[in-house]
Amino acid sequence: MPTKMREDYYQILGVERTASEIEIKSAFRRQAMKYHPDRNPGDKQAEEQFKKVNEAFSVLSDPQKKQMYDQYGHEGVNGAGGFGGFNAGGFGDINDIFGSVFGDIFGGGFGSRRGGAPRAQRGEDLKLDVTMTLEEAYAGKEIPVEYTRLDNCSACDGSGAAPGSARKTCRSCNGSGTVTYSQGFFSMRQVCPDCGGKGTVVEKPCSECRGSGHKRVKENITVKVPSGVRTGVTLRVSNGGDIGSNGGGFGDLYVEVHVKDHKIFRREGDDLIIDAPITFPQAVLGGSIKVPTIEGKEIELSIPKGTQFGDVLKLQGNGMPKLGKKGFGDLLVNVKIEVPKKPTAKQKELLEALAEEMGGKKKNFLQDLFGK
Repeated sequence: MPTKMREDYYQILGVERTASEIEIKSAFRRQAMKYHPDRNPGDKQAEEQFKKVNEAFSVLSDPQKKQMYDQYGHEGVNGAGGFGGFNAGGFGDINDIFGSVFGDIFGGGFGSRRGGAPRAQRGEDLKLDVTMTLEEAYAGKEIPVEYTRLDNCSACDGSGAAPGSARKTCRSCNGSGTVTYSQGFFSMRQVCPDCGGKGTVVEKPCSECRGSGHKRVKENITVKVPSGVRTGVTLRVSNGGDIGSNGGGFGDLYVEVHVKDHKIFRREGDDLIIDAPITFPQAVLGGSIKVPTIEGKEIELSIPKGTQFGDVLKLQGNGMPKLGKKGFGDLLVNVKIEVPKKPTAKQKELLEALAEEMGGKKKNFLQDLFGK
């Protein structure tokens, strides 16, 4: 079952995903002015919203961060936002911003922005989780997913009116979508409470959606997961979320990836780590061993003379693909020198000779090691 997604940066600023740099900056100024702590002393909600506005702008105003956010969502810019990039204590260009916001609010005529039909509201974003193996994360995969979302009712085509009936002009506002209230010198125009600003009302509600015009439907899509993906990466499916109101369009679907642990390989970033046992003679004299890769192949690895327990040998370029970039990480081979638990008589004899050659028989050492 999809869950509500972390609040979208574009929604926080109140702009479309196609907004230009100038539009994003203008929206930021309006929102920052509205929620600035200096204008809302002691208002914790305004302070929290101000932080969100600042975080959203710090990402969307940076072309590189914006590109990563558009492609991978919040995970793509994890840690990129924050409250440190903006002056919360004062507002250096408050006069310029106030002038801009004042114009936006009043638009040259008192109350003109307060009235009129309600603004289109984009639909809610949704979130799903998918799980895949390390091999699938290496190669990339197309994963079919099934979920439900809010869409236009197919019975009434989103009108909310029962088949054969129609919407009629709202009597309260005479189809304008707004009503005007006067008090003394001032007058204020507001959205009509009876038709919600649409100017029409449903004469006979649709039985399928009860007049809402929307209904929850089942969706089946295929999500293309890129190679090199790791746990926590979130992919965005444009227009895959719930439908909005007043023609606001669909929200997005975010798919968070979870990669299973592997029984052989461990992952650190783009590198893979594997433990490889070698014999004591191989460690001393050198040699070679076969090492498996995540692709299912085997690579010959040279063991240098005098290799120590815990040494890490590198097979360059045999790790995971670098997400969104060219190249691969490395395969790091963690050397483990095997010690025989039950040596044969011949092995004991040779080891005793080696021990004597290396500085005495060291009987106590051999007794402790082999119980002799």
